[in-house]
Amino acid sequence: MVLTPSVAITAPDVPAAWLGCEACYGAGRLVGRWYPVTEIGDVTPETLHGHPTTHEEVVCMDTDGLPVDGEPSQETAARWGEIYEEVGDTQWPALCAWVHSGSYIAEGDTDFPSVSDFEEAYAGCWDSFRDYAHQLAEDIGLFEGLDSEHVAVRYFDWDSWIRDLEMDYSVERDGHGGVYIFRSL
Repeated sequence: MVLTPSVAITAPDVPAAWLGCEACYGAGRLVGRWYPVTEIGDVTPETLHGHPTTHEEVVCMDTDGLPVDGEPSQETAARWGEIYEEVGDTQWPALCAWVHSGSYIAEGDTDFPSVSDFEEAYAGCWDSFRDYAHQLAEDIGLFEGLDSEHVAVRYFDWDSWIRDLEMDYSVERDGHGGVYIFRSL
């Protein structure tokens, strides 16, 4: 038996924000809906109501898939949409992990992450930091020119080296048993 979803799956989940009409909320009515953050920059009260209105303020009342807590302004949520489009859906979870780590680099005097610094810091998603360290040792030629019986190879203290190396990185769980690794810049 093959299971099929009840709705067509066309794209990965895009972070979203629930935008609502402030005036309606104050009057006890919930008028609004979820919008992908990539599409909320131009949402107006007329968009929310589906017709012209005298109501003036759109507010973000909830978010899903953003690396920050709280209820950001519509402009802030739209900026997150721009960052999402810049890094893409594949790198988005890693960028969120970098922000959650608290060791990310912000753009200028904002709290938004610098995408160029993210790209420089991101060392990939690995099963463990140990796996990353072993691959790094190979990539940098740590034992290049030495055979496996050389005293430096045989007695190398991997645990100590990996523990010291990890101090130059941020490591965040990926939620699937692996880790995101970020170089400290």
